[in-house]
Amino acid sequence: MITSINLKNINKLAIPALISGVAEPILSITDTAIVGNMTTNATESLAAVGIVGAFISMLVWVFGQTRSAISSIISQYLGANKLEEVKNLPAQAIYIITSISILIIIITFPFAKQIFKLYNASDLILDYSVEYYKIRVFGFPFTLFVIAVFGVFRGLQNTFYPMIIAIIGAAINIILDIILVYGIQDFLAPMNIKGAAYASVIAQIIMVICAMILLIKKTDIPLKVSLPFNKEIKRFILMIANLFVRTVSLNVALYFASAFSTEYGKQYIAAYTIAINLWFLGAFIIDGYASAGNILSGKLFGAKQYKTLLRLGNKLIKYGIAIGIIMALIGLLLQNIIGPIFTKDPEVLKEFNAVFWIVALMQPLCALAFIYDGIFKGLGKMEFLRDVLLFSTFLVFVPVLFILDHFDYKLFAVFTAFTFWILARGIPLIIKFRKMFIPLS
Repeated sequence: MITSINLKNINKLAIPALISGVAEPILSITDTAIVGNMTTNATESLAAVGIVGAFISMLVWVFGQTRSAISSIISQYLGANKLEEVKNLPAQAIYIITSISILIIIITFPFAKQIFKLYNASDLILDYSVEYYKIRVFGFPFTLFVIAVFGVFRGLQNTFYPMIIAIIGAAINIILDIILVYGIQDFLAPMNIKGAAYASVIAQIIMVICAMILLIKKTDIPLKVSLPFNKEIKRFILMIANLFVRTVSLNVALYFASAFSTEYGKQYIAAYTIAINLWFLGAFIIDGYASAGNILSGKLFGAKQYKTLLRLGNKLIKYGIAIGIIMALIGLLLQNIIGPIFTKDPEVLKEFNAVFWIVALMQPLCALAFIYDGIFKGLGKMEFLRDVLLFSTFLVFVPVLFILDHFDYKLFAVFTAFTFWILARGIPLIIKFRKMFIPLS
C-alpha cells in the first residue's frame, strides 16, 4: 500500500526516470552537435541526421510502446499482490516486439532512398540520409529490447536500473561519436556521418547486455519464453494496438514538421533538427515525472487507492509545471549560447534563433500533456490516449500547420502548430482524469 505521496517519494522514482529518459535525446543531440561541427558538408550531414532521426524516432515510438503496456500491467498486478500471475508475460512481449523489429528492417532497408524522398530529401542530403540509415537501423531491435526491459523495471517500481543502463549507453555513444566521426590522427580515418551511426548501434548493443544482466540478476522475471501465452497477452496486444494508432498519429505530426522544414531549404531543416532535439530533451526531462505518474498510478489503481491517486495527479502537475517554467527561463537566457554549440553556419543560426523562444515557452505546456499522458498509461486507459492524439494531430496540428504555411511563416508555422498540438493533448486528459477519480475518491 502507498500511504504517502510527497516530493521525496515522487523524486525517488522521477529523478532516475528523468536521467534514463534524457539519455535518448542526448544520443540524438550528441550526433547533432558532433556532426554539425564536421569540417566537410556539415550542414548537409546535420540535415540528414535530422531526417533519419525523425524516421527512426517514429519507428521506436510506434513499436516501443511495450514499455508502457508492460509497466502498466506489472504495476497493477504488483498493487494487487498478484505479481506471480504475470511473470512470464515480459519474455513473451519481448519476443513478439523484437521479431516485428527484424521484419521492419527487412522491409525498409531496400527502400531507404524512397523513404527519405518522402521527407523531401534530395541530392547530397538524400545520399547521406540513406548512408546513415542503413547502418543506424540495425540498432532498432536492440533499442526495443532495452525499452521492454525498462518497462519491466518500471512496473516493479524501480527506475534506478534503467538509469544505470541509460547512463552507460549515453556515455559510450558520446565517446564513440567523437572517435569515429572525427577519427584519431595517424590511427583511424574520420568516418564522418557513418561514424555517428556506428557509435549509436554499438552503444545500443552494450545497453542490451547490461539490461539482460540486471534483469536476470536483480529480479525474478525470466527472459526465457514459455508457453502457453499469459492470460494478459490479449490485453497487452490490445494496449499495443491502441498505442500503435496513437503513436502513428503522433508521428504524422513529426513527419509533416520534418517534411515542411526540409522543403523550405537546408538551413531550415538544419535549424529544425537542432530545435526539435532540444524540444525532445526538455520533453524527456519533464517525462521523468510522467514516468513517476505512470509507475505510481498503475500500482495505486491496482490497489484501488483512488483518493491517493487523485492527490498524486495534483502534486505531479504542480511539480511538472514548475520544472517547465525553470527550463523555459534557462533556455531563454542561454539562447545565444545554445545555437553555436550545434552549428557555426550563420543562416542556420538565424532560423534557429527565430523559433527557439517558442520551444522554450512550450515547456510548461508540455508538462500538462506528458504528466497526464504517463498517468493514463499507468491506468491502462490506452483507448482514450489514442483518441486524444488522433484529435490533436488531425484536427489541430495539421490544420494549423497548413494554414500558417500558406502565409509563408515557415519554421514559425511548424512550432506554433506544435504548441496548439500540446494544448490539445493535455487539456482533455486533465478533464477526463478528474471526472473519473473525484467521484471515486
